[in-house]
Order: sequence, then C-alpha cells, then structure tokens
Amino acid sequence: MASPIRFSRAESKEFIRTLNKRVNAYFKDNQISKTGNWKLHLKSVIMFSLFLAPYLIILFTPFAPWVKLLMAITMGVGMAGVGMNIMHDGNHGTYSKKKWVNKLMGGSIYILAGNVYNWQVQHNVLHHTYTNVHGHDEDISVGQIVRFTPEVKWRKFHKFQHIYSFFLYGLLTINWAITTDFRQSRKYLKQKLSYGKLPNPFKQWSTVAISKIAYILLWIVTPIVFTELTWWMVIIGFLAMHFTAGLILSVVFQLAHVTENTLMPIPTKDLKFEHAWVTHQLFTTANFSVKNKLVGWFTGGLNHQVEHHIFPNISHIHYSKIRSIVKETAQEYNLPYFEYKSTREAIISHYKYLKELGTQPQIA
Repeated sequence: MASPIRFSRAESKEFIRTLNKRVNAYFKDNQISKTGNWKLHLKSVIMFSLFLAPYLIILFTPFAPWVKLLMAITMGVGMAGVGMNIMHDGNHGTYSKKKWVNKLMGGSIYILAGNVYNWQVQHNVLHHTYTNVHGHDEDISVGQIVRFTPEVKWRKFHKFQHIYSFFLYGLLTINWAITTDFRQSRKYLKQKLSYGKLPNPFKQWSTVAISKIAYILLWIVTPIVFTELTWWMVIIGFLAMHFTAGLILSVVFQLAHVTENTLMPIPTKDLKFEHAWVTHQLFTTANFSVKNKLVGWFTGGLNHQVEHHIFPNISHIHYSKIRSIVKETAQEYNLPYFEYKSTREAIISHYKYLKELGTQPQIA
C-alpha cells in the first residue's frame, strides 16, 4: 500500500461545520442516542432467527434434501441480514452505548466466516478513509478479473464483465471462509494496520486458526455427522448458503459505490486530494431505494450509504431521519448528493458502469 493520502483541510469547512451542527441538533432536540435502540434489538432477534432457525430444521427434522437446500438458501438470506444489521453496527461501535455489547455483536462475524480484526481494517480503516481510491480501498480492488476502475489494465475478457461479475459476487463470503482472512492477516500485520490497538500477531493467527476450525466443525462436520445427508449434499447446501449471502452483500455494496454517478478519484502525484474527507464521501457514494422501508430494514440502512459514510459513528436506524438534513445541506452548498429512486435503477446503473469499463479503452 502506498503512503497515506492527504485530504484537503481547507475545502468545505463551513459545510462540514453546518452539517455537524444540524445533525447533532437533531439528536439533542429529540433527546435520542446516536446508537441503536429497541428497534435494532428486535431486528437482531429476527435476523439471528432467520439465520439459525433453518439450520436447526436441517439438523433435527426428517424433511427431504431439497427442502433442506431451501433452508440453506434461507440461511444465506439471514447470514446477509446479520452481517448488514448486527455485525456492521457492532464493529462500528454504534450498536450500543456499551463497548462489550458492540464487541459481542461485532463478533458475530465469526459465524459468518470472517474475522473482526481483518474486517475492521479493510472496512473501517481502508474503505471508509479511502473510499473508491484505487490501490487503497480494497473493496474495489479485486485483482484483474473485474475492472472497477480505469487504473486496472483492460483485458479481452473484461468486455463480458457486466455478465460474469454477478456470479463472482456470490463468492464473497466463501472467500472469507477459505483464503481472505489468511491473506489479510499476513498483509495487515506486516503493514501494522489496525483499527485501534494493533493485535499481537500470535493472538491474531491463533484466532484465525481456531475460528476456521470451529467454523468447519459447526457448518460442515456437524450436519454430516448428525443428519442423513451425504457429505456432498452438505457441501452443496454450504455453498448455496454462501452464494446467497455473498450475492446480496456484494450487490448492496456495488450499488452504493460502483455506479455511473459515483466517482473513482485519482490523487495527485504527491498523494493529495482537492476535497476534504467529508466531501470526498459525497462524490464517491450513492443512496438507493431510500423510500422503500423493506429495503432499508433488511439492508441495515446500507441503502443510505451517503449518511453512513459521513456519519459512521451513528447507528443505521437513524439514517432515514437524518437523510433530509444531509441532502438539503449538501444542495445548499452546491455539493453532490447521488441517489437512485429504486434498487432496480441502481442495478441498471451498476450494470452500465461495468459494461462501460469493460469496453476496450481506445474504442471507448
């Protein structure tokens, strides 16, 4: 990773002060906390149930294998729900006022195949700091197979990326389970990156190893041993669960950052940006389907990514309320506020962007 990028400290100071003042006034005037409340706690029960109840059905009922496959797919939906609503807020420290509760909820990533340290570095540090910056934001750095930015060398197979990318999206969480945590732990520890205190290398590697063994025992070995399902049936169900979760999580992310409107800024040679960090988020992030209550509820407010990126210290259950404040303030200062009316509209925009970046540069 290159030297840290420096954002402008002079640009948009008045906008930032005004926006912070208005958002803080909203919470103060309404006498509410910026963290989660009973709505989030109730949702957590529902999401954990959606994830774990089908697993119990797989283990303890005599249903046919095809029914249990449907249960595995349902687990994938619940898995994505736990990740977006519970794990995400927990690891941002916004689930609760109590640190131990945030740590517990953030730790739910272990039953989703991930690792707390790696996720916090990749998401909280790299993605939230260097949003859509090639070579720094790992969420848009997926090697050569998908071309998200012009900086990635064009290859002939990229002209089909608007088709095959959606299949690759489903591999997100299975990569967590198999390779990602080992690769990231080695890289982040070597670079001494952390969100808070840098963990002891031995403790981190021990956590990765033990959690992976426990994960395999829980989701693969247990169904093989305690059900009538054959090993290959269990593997198919396991992959179906992960593909469902990975597809949901990946698409939700792509609609917020990889579309026709959002920018992929390039820093100057001395790694400086003309914009401040806050306004950088406005140029690189988009909302979608904000008036659809079901989408907002299920995605953990991640359809309000503009609000989330500017205020990652506020729980997602408040985003729909502060959206009008952020939007009106941005428009008041002639700053962008990208928003797609529906999920369908955002998917189409993402598809068109992939197709555009997949076109041979000199032809484009």
